[in-house]
Amino acid sequence: MNPKQLTSDEFAPYYKTYIDALKDDTDLLDELEISLHKTIKFVQDIPMDKFDYRYAEGKWTIKEILQHIIDAERVFAYRALRFSRSDETPLPGFDENKYAEVVNPTANKRHLKDLLTELTAVRHATITLFKSFTEEDLLKKGIASNNPMSVRAVGFIIIGHQNHHLAVFKERYL
Repeated sequence: MNPKQLTSDEFAPYYKTYIDALKDDTDLLDELEISLHKTIKFVQDIPMDKFDYRYAEGKWTIKEILQHIIDAERVFAYRALRFSRSDETPLPGFDENKYAEVVNPTANKRHLKDLLTELTAVRHATITLFKSFTEEDLLKKGIASNNPMSVRAVGFIIIGHQNHHLAVFKERYL
């Protein structure tokens, strides 16, 4: 399964950037694994003095963005689980800035190794979850943030979201 197979009724328009940034032949399960390794390698090569850097006032540090990626993936994976189980309860959105207000002061005090370990654990749980889905499960949809979303779109959004932030690291932090 690849992002080319997605239809516009499987995700909200604001996720289109993440989906469009993926290669047409991206395999969901393979890329969940590959993108984790790419991210870890990339982050490990960042100079240590850059992890607390902000490119502008009010912008997040690299450590804060890593924590954001972890939090967002947990939220997305939960959505995928609920939708795959045919739960029709509409799910609310989450305010990433509210999450950041709470966690960012601690994210910057964490060791990089701990953030990467948590990212790895969360991604392995996500991969295991997605491997458990049948083809039928992947096509199931639910409502999140007042928009329809399919299980398979959630997986591609997780990858696209992570890739988006790696691009931001390259553009604005290094």
